[in-house]
Amino acid sequence: MRTLFFLLVLANLAFFAWWRFAAAPDAGGDPLPIGRQIEPEKLKIISPADLPAAPVAQKPAPPPPAPVPPPVACLEWGSFTLADAGRVEKALEPLALGSRLTQRRSEETTSWWVFIRPQGSRQGALKKTAELRALGVRDYFIVQDDSDHRWAVSLGVFRSVEAAQVRLAALRGQGVRTAEVGPRDTVAAKLWYQVTRVDAPLQARLKDLARQLEGSELKECP
Repeated sequence: MRTLFFLLVLANLAFFAWWRFAAAPDAGGDPLPIGRQIEPEKLKIISPADLPAAPVAQKPAPPPPAPVPPPVACLEWGSFTLADAGRVEKALEPLALGSRLTQRRSEETTSWWVFIRPQGSRQGALKKTAELRALGVRDYFIVQDDSDHRWAVSLGVFRSVEAAQVRLAALRGQGVRTAEVGPRDTVAAKLWYQVTRVDAPLQARLKDLARQLEGSELKECP
């Protein structure tokens, strides 16, 4: 009887041990002992320096710079008579151009005219002027000097080809069909001032000078 009692006690102790260390985790009881949960050989202590750096906020990209106009290789300002040279050179002095400034001379037509070609004789010219009067044209004269234009009919002389073209257009409106524009036989020496290595600021200053001298022109060198 005592033997049976001890066997029951041992069986209860064995069941209690099994339930405590094996069955308890499956039943939602206490977790496994610390020694069975942690694998010390896999632990690693890290310092703050080993932590990944926080992402740095990126600054917005700066706007692209405004395009710089390419420099003009050469500009020339003109045209001027020989009498204008002193005044023009004085206007250019503040720019301190030095060796970049040169002078070019040319011969240019100083006047343009609207005309009807030579009619071969005085009688032919008079006949043509009669036709003009019939169209209402009164401003004309017959060229009578000893030149290639003898017995031509002049309808006006102008300082620029543009002004001559305006006159021709008006005559066309009146019905004149045989008139044309051409250079008059007057040729004069003219001066052009050429400036090399022109950048945008210098170009702006040259344009200002050209506006101040009426009738002058600033353009690229030929």
